Amino acid sequence: MDNVFDTIRSLLTPERLLHDDRATGHGVAVAVLDSGIERAVLEAKHPHSPRIDGGIFLAERNEPIPYEGKQSTPHGTTVGDIILTMAPRAQLFSADIFGPAGTCEVETVIKAMRWAIDVWKCKIINLSLGVTEQRLQQLPRRQQFLRAIEEAYFNDVLVVAAAHNDHPLMRSYPAIFAPPLLSVDKNLFGDPLQFAYQLREQIEFQAHGRGYLGPFAQEPATSWAAPHLTGIAARILSLKPDLKPFEMKTILYWMAQTAV
Repeated sequence: MDNVFDTIRSLLTPERLLHDDRATGHGVAVAVLDSGIERAVLEAKHPHSPRIDGGIFLAERNEPIPYEGKQSTPHGTTVGDIILTMAPRAQLFSADIFGPAGTCEVETVIKAMRWAIDVWKCKIINLSLGVTEQRLQQLPRRQQFLRAIEEAYFNDVLVVAAAHNDHPLMRSYPAIFAPPLLSVDKNLFGDPLQFAYQLREQIEFQAHGRGYLGPFAQEPATSWAAPHLTGIAARILSLKPDLKPFEMKTILYWMAQTAV
């Protein structure tokens, strides 16, 4: 007699799940904590996507200053473009955490995360950035960062964080805070919807590491891998919006194993 689990799994495949007509990211709010998004560029490329909103977060302010649709560097725009390429109906929120100074401290990242959870009501937070261990030696700051990640987890918000580009030689936060988040390394896949599970030095997933827009998009990077997995998660959430982070991780693990 066939194994009952094999029978059940045969009824649903990753291809059927991700290519469902309803798997567009519709109704899923995604916060991009990065260098800002050039709204006009993405509106021109993705005219049917919801209008991008957001704010600029500064260390000295409790609330963000209004988002004007600009970027500090092209990095955030490339990340946003990948997400909308994967999940064109997702609602993007641009959290510019670098601002005019072009620098960012952990405290600003935490402030933006909490705003994305409490005010924007985001279901996914994409962090295509990392703080090296050398820059986060102070235990209280590290614990504060972990606490913010855990707050997201307990509020049913999925955090997707890019590993250091030199992983595993270099480790960075918050990616090594797994399992409360999805940690992502880069790889090159023929299909951008393809990804893999490979646990290595606390980093669990690999996703497509090239982008589609911007001067450095074709350079393989974990910055581009994270939004690919974010887009995949948004597609799944548009089919079942009440999934919790641990359920999403289980589904992604199953999908990666099924695709092998």
